[in-house]
Amino acid sequence: MNPPSRALGIAFSDARDASHAAGAVVRADGTPDGFAFARCTVGGTDATDAAVDCWRALDREDVHHVICAGVAPAWFNLLDLDRLSEALDRPVYAVSYEASPGLEPALRDAFDGEALADRLATYRSLPPRVPVDGPDSNRPRFVRAVGIEPKRAAAAVEGLTRDGFRRCEPLRIASLAASAHREAATGE
Repeated sequence: MNPPSRALGIAFSDARDASHAAGAVVRADGTPDGFAFARCTVGGTDATDAAVDCWRALDREDVHHVICAGVAPAWFNLLDLDRLSEALDRPVYAVSYEASPGLEPALRDAFDGEALADRLATYRSLPPRVPVDGPDSNRPRFVRAVGIEPKRAAAAVEGLTRDGFRRCEPLRIASLAASAHREAATGE
């Protein structure tokens, strides 16, 4: 599969009181083509809203896919990929970089009561992770995909990744923008 002509990468950078989200529109050739920013609460439940805010601020109908840096930014402020895909009317996938037994044990350690129940419901609604790379890769990557077959999402991630890099360009650029936005806003 060829990579989408334009993808929106969404990444977060945490400060003490808020997480700074950046949305970066990136063309298939790796050229940045637009930025938007939003904030969400560290440890809250509004990361999905921040991602939607970035999308709305950009107002780009030419963006074909949305790629998120993981599903648990801002200290377990979980992204609801189904809600995000529905709100944006685009395929959405999240990329992660480590093999993991899952987030449930960490969620149980950090939360209880309704806060835990809400996060577990969101976490359990996520699609399974699918490897992007072969089993012999020393730099594993995984995708969770909504609105697109996981193998097609994995192929898109691979097509948007430059040689020598682990992160695909939309996420690499969005991560840099989120960090710069946080530093400008907080001085941290």
